[in-house]
Amino acid sequence: MNTSPGPLIALISAVPAAIPPVDAALAASGGAAQVWNILDDRLLQDAADAGGLNATLEARMERLIEHASLEGADAVLLTCSMYAPVAHRAQGRLSIPVAGPDDALFEAATSGRYRRVLLVSSAGGPLADSMQRLREVAQGVVEVTGVVAEGAVEAARRGRIDELVARIVAAVSAVSVVPDAVLLGQYSLAHATEGVREATGLTVLTGPELAVAALRSRLGEEAS
Repeated sequence: MNTSPGPLIALISAVPAAIPPVDAALAASGGAAQVWNILDDRLLQDAADAGGLNATLEARMERLIEHASLEGADAVLLTCSMYAPVAHRAQGRLSIPVAGPDDALFEAATSGRYRRVLLVSSAGGPLADSMQRLREVAQGVVEVTGVVAEGAVEAARRGRIDELVARIVAAVSAVSVVPDAVLLGQYSLAHATEGVREATGLTVLTGPELAVAALRSRLGEEAS
């Protein structure tokens, strides 16, 4: 078990752009924490080549989670939404918190505070995956619509935050029904959170911020 100040939180990521938003959320949440970044930058491409998740890729993610646990992580957070179901299965086997990237996001979206939410994703595949899982959680309690922010992937990859904001705002503006809240479906989109809030005047919910708060709460409960 980790004996240094603050919990050791292992982030398992598929793209480097997903990491800084979690770092920022941890810094903003207060309290000490250490981040251990485990990056497998073939996770998305191999899934695309395979036509989606398969048993081999799921086993690979399970090994990454197991590695983090065996090497002393106090909690594990996946930052790639496609692999969320693997996190849920791993949680059943491990004694430390293992969180999917959008567990807390979906919980907030379906808490009863919103009647309709708009899920923004970086591409069609991730949008379809996230929409299916969000609707399973929502069970009709909230109206869910989705939209792809074209060009957002490249803007996030290149660190062009102003362009990323513009791409997301354009996608949100193209939807005919104004939502009560906008959900940014990938961690790499979270770089644009404040910009989208300012440009649209809408509530913007993001995975990193909510996931960090949930993990802090769980770790605090276990320590008490």
